Amino acid sequence: MKKIAVVLAGNGVFDGSEIHEATLTLFAIAKNNASYEIFAPNINQHHVINHITGEEMPETRNVLIEASRIARGKINDLAKFNAADYDALIFPGGFGVAKNLCTFAFDGVDCSVNHDVENAIKSMIEQEKPIGALCIAPVLLAKILDGIEITIGQDKSTAEAVTNMGAKHKETTHSEVIIDNKHKIVTTPCYMLDANISQIGEGALNVVKTILEMI
Repeated sequence: MKKIAVVLAGNGVFDGSEIHEATLTLFAIAKNNASYEIFAPNINQHHVINHITGEEMPETRNVLIEASRIARGKINDLAKFNAADYDALIFPGGFGVAKNLCTFAFDGVDCSVNHDVENAIKSMIEQEKPIGALCIAPVLLAKILDGIEITIGQDKSTAEAVTNMGAKHKETTHSEVIIDNKHKIVTTPCYMLDANISQIGEGALNVVKTILEMI
């Protein structure tokens, strides 16, 4: 059975992982007879957002602990990630990717990437194992890897940013995937477009199926 590592950025679209993208990725993995283990960095969130009002809340939360809500408590510290133990790596989206896993939400092209996230990505590339990224998560790959081909959908400002980082961007619509066979990278836009949950599920499923074919 193929084993896929899934990296989360917290819990909730505005300050963590997008829950639909995360859970439907896990569903797609299990549906295709593979297994998964979930990881998150053991760091504080950049901030906490009230998902009803959109306003910042005066409290501090931990990314690993918040992501454990999606993982039902079965989660690993990303600092302990070992690429040799997994066949592929997937990053669901959500603003937490751009706020907690990197600083793209604030610094754009000049963003920095969390050390453990960068190590996980580079170690998988070194071992020539596939990586999937949904929604905004491809910006992580664009910042770390040179000359990769990805999609974030059709958002012009984000596409321009990843292009300035050195990536090649392709516009896509719902559920489409862009495959970079050279680097074994698979990306899809998900909620970077005005999508519904069915389209998110199809996008996640297409990413997982493509990755399993690469293994």
